[in-house]
Amino acid sequence: MRALVTALGLAVSAAGAQPLRFADLDGWEADDHAAALAVFRETCDLMTAPDWAPLCRLAAEVTDARAFFEMFFQPVLTGAPPALFTGYYEPELQGSTVRTPRFAWPVYARPPEFDGKGIWHSREDIERRGLLRGRGLELAWLEDPVEVFFLQVQGSGRIRLQDGRVIRLGFAAKNNHPYRSIGAELVRRGAMDQHAVSAQGIKAWVRRNPAEGARLLRHNPSFVFFRKLADLSPEHGPIGAMGRSVTAMRSLAVDPEFVPLGAPVWLEKDGSAPLRRLMVAQDTGTAIKGAQRADIFYGSGAAAGDAAGRVKDSGRMIVLLPLDIALAKAGE
Repeated sequence: MRALVTALGLAVSAAGAQPLRFADLDGWEADDHAAALAVFRETCDLMTAPDWAPLCRLAAEVTDARAFFEMFFQPVLTGAPPALFTGYYEPELQGSTVRTPRFAWPVYARPPEFDGKGIWHSREDIERRGLLRGRGLELAWLEDPVEVFFLQVQGSGRIRLQDGRVIRLGFAAKNNHPYRSIGAELVRRGAMDQHAVSAQGIKAWVRRNPAEGARLLRHNPSFVFFRKLADLSPEHGPIGAMGRSVTAMRSLAVDPEFVPLGAPVWLEKDGSAPLRRLMVAQDTGTAIKGAQRADIFYGSGAAAGDAAGRVKDSGRMIVLLPLDIALAKAGE
C-alpha cells in the first residue's frame, strides 16, 4: 500500500483518505461552529504552511463560522473506524511547596544533566535508587503517590496550597521510555475486569493495595518532569503541544503523524455520553497513536477528572483539511 506524504509531513495510506460531504457528518448542523472557530483562532497563527496561512488570516475576519468551514474545508476520513476516544483533564490537587507529614510525595523538575533527548532512567530506577531525591528539584509535594502518577499521565495540573494559592505545573520533559498501561496490566493479572478499568478504578485498587500498588505503578517505565507556569492565568487551560492553552470540550490530543496540529476535527463519539462536535487538534499524548485515536480535553478539577476517566468509546473522527490538500489526497 503506497504511502502518501503531503506537504504537511503527514504519512497516511492513499487508500485510507476518504473525502466526505458536510452532509455526511452526523449532527454537523446542530453544533456551535462559532465556539469551534474561536478555539481554531487560538493556534491558527502557528500554522504557517502555504495551504493553511491564508485560511488563518481569513479566520480572523469571518463572522459566519459555519459558512467559513463549509466553504474552505473538506471533511476527510483517514484510517479505518471505529475510533478509540479517551479523555484527559487538568487535575487540581492539594499540596505543599515543602515536605510535611501529610504531603510527602514529590513532583520533580527536569534534572539539569538530562536535556530531554534520548532515553533517561526508568521510573523504577528513579524511584528505587532515589536519583532525584534531595537535589532541590521538588516543585511541589502531594499527599498520595497515585496522584503523582496520574499527574504525570495528564501532563499538567493545578496544585492548591494550604494558604489558598495555586501553582500551575506544565509538562517539561519525559524520560522517553515507552508508556505501559496500568489498566491493561491489572486486566492481564486478573485483578480487574476489562469493563471495570477506569482512572477511578485504578486509583482505588492502588490505594487498597499500597505495596503491590507501588510495584504496579513501576510497571510503567515512563516518567514525566514538570515546570512551573507562573504567567498562566487561572481562567486559561493547561498548555498543549502547540504552546498555547487548550480549551475544555473543544481541544483534542491527536497523533500528529496523521492529523496536523491546529486542524479542525469533527468528532463523532458514541458510548454512554455521545458527542458530536467540531474540535481542534491542539495537543498530543504518549498513548495517542493512529489516525482514529484521540484524547478529549474535559477541563480542570475533580468533575472533569471524573468525566474524563470514564471515557473509552468508539466512533469516528474526520479531519477538516484545506481544499487543495483534500483534493490532493483524493487524487492520490
